[in-house]
Amino acid sequence: MNLSNHRIRKAIIPAAGFGTRLFPATKAVKKELLPIIDRQGRVKPTILAIVEEAITAGIEEVAIIVQPGDGPLFENFFKTPLPPHHYHKLSPENQAYSQYLQDLGEKITLLIQEVQEGYGHAVFCAKDWVNNEPFLLFLGDHVYLSEIELSCASQLMEVYNRVGKSTVALTVTPGEEIYHCGCVTGNWQDYDDILSLTQVYEKPDLDYARKNLTVEGLTGDRFLTVFGIYALTPTIFDYLEANIRHNFREKGEFQLTTCLEQVRQTEGIYGYPIKGRCFDTGMPDAYYQTFIDFRQG
Repeated sequence: MNLSNHRIRKAIIPAAGFGTRLFPATKAVKKELLPIIDRQGRVKPTILAIVEEAITAGIEEVAIIVQPGDGPLFENFFKTPLPPHHYHKLSPENQAYSQYLQDLGEKITLLIQEVQEGYGHAVFCAKDWVNNEPFLLFLGDHVYLSEIELSCASQLMEVYNRVGKSTVALTVTPGEEIYHCGCVTGNWQDYDDILSLTQVYEKPDLDYARKNLTVEGLTGDRFLTVFGIYALTPTIFDYLEANIRHNFREKGEFQLTTCLEQVRQTEGIYGYPIKGRCFDTGMPDAYYQTFIDFRQG
């Protein structure tokens, strides 16, 4: 594979969910626009932190998948200048940041998911925009903090550039929590903690994980689960399209994980345990904890 012809330039962020677990706040504010506080003390919507994570990895274009009618909300934040009377009330620092948001907005495309039919369906809405290129994919309600100089997305990008195949960011999760995670197993390669995946499985119970998803070096009911960032080849769209065409749903929705397993079987997929932490802002307790931990770094 000639990697020079397959550089990742684009990222997708699905943001078309209803945020039901954060109701009634999400009746007033979209889940992805709820605020967090970063290490610099700046209050920002969650979606901005995710876009910035993508940009750290050299991403040039970002597609945000939104519900019908929500486009103006995201358009207003990323692309609409402040009115002069508001702009001039900002500190010089925040005036500069306002211009930064405008510059960032030039890299953002909003795509509409007409009907909310699952995470896999949301990703498929970006097929034409991706235009047969590899891409980064983020969860729309997770934010990330690296434990090293390289950002979490940059760590994943480095591994993708080395192996030239779809690569999933991973984290270690205790057994009692894996029932709501995508879980993987595989064989460690001879270099830099890269795992060649032999199975990708959505939301296993603990018995299944103990029998089928153990990984060398992890003991005490600890497993490798999806961290929330993916570097994917466009092959994933072939399987998403087939599922949608044949109306193959899981729990009523079109899912991503089954299609990842199909990509693994045909092309192979690698996994990489990220040196960093992922924060889920989509559940009340986790969102509350993010306020504390994300700010403190």
